[in-house]
Amino acid sequence: MNAPLKRIVPPAIRARKGGEPIVCLTSYAASTTRLIDPHVDLILVGDSLAMTIYGMESTVGVTVDTMIAHGRAVANAANHACVVVDLPFGSYEESPAQAFRTAARVMAETGCAAVKLEGGIEMAETIRFLSARGVPVMAHIGLTPQSVNALGGYGVRGRNPEEAAAILADAIAVDEAGAFSVVIEKTTESLSREITQRIAAPTIGIGASVACDGQILVIDDVIGLFTAFRPKFVKRYAEVAQPIAAAAQAYAAEVRARAFPGPEHVFGP
Repeated sequence: MNAPLKRIVPPAIRARKGGEPIVCLTSYAASTTRLIDPHVDLILVGDSLAMTIYGMESTVGVTVDTMIAHGRAVANAANHACVVVDLPFGSYEESPAQAFRTAARVMAETGCAAVKLEGGIEMAETIRFLSARGVPVMAHIGLTPQSVNALGGYGVRGRNPEEAAAILADAIAVDEAGAFSVVIEKTTESLSREITQRIAAPTIGIGASVACDGQILVIDDVIGLFTAFRPKFVKRYAEVAQPIAAAAQAYAAEVRARAFPGPEHVFGP
């Protein structure tokens, strides 16, 4: 019998800097979590569920209660991966104290191991405050989806020298503040590579560079369940949307033809 996999904790993720690449996926549900948990190092309960699950146009509308509901489902189902939950827009930016209250509630009510928040230099004080109080923080720089309205869209970040220098400064700031890992999203390959070389925390790329210390994708993108659009940085490892639609079509046809349920699906006297 195989021994059960040991639960991965944030310090173990940080210790992976420069070593075997860290495998990360998002998950929003217990069913998906059970399938991916043995194969990944970290599961993020991302606020991307705003679009993939709830059909919103951005992540801005997600609430703390929504993140807790999905975070609890994932944390309950995971036995191996380090579970991290996104702090949603408006729940942490006001002050370090606000961020701690939100993070403490999320961790207590979900059982997750850490939280993720977006922002660089402006969030360094908050990351330091949380880390000093027992809250492991995954930082998120580059394209920060919660700031899409201020950024003016989802374009690639760091293509001009001034913006690249600012993102590098963000990376250094969150690293020095104590983030146990740093997500780099949709930032030029050369800048992502430089950041990975410059900071002590492991970098987790999404639309960044193969040189990052790990990679993350949204599970709905990976399996072809989310089909509204496909970012350039997504690789599809399965196409489940069509079989799901075909199964629903076949089921509907059998119900309408009174072919389902058959004798084998019902109970005798």
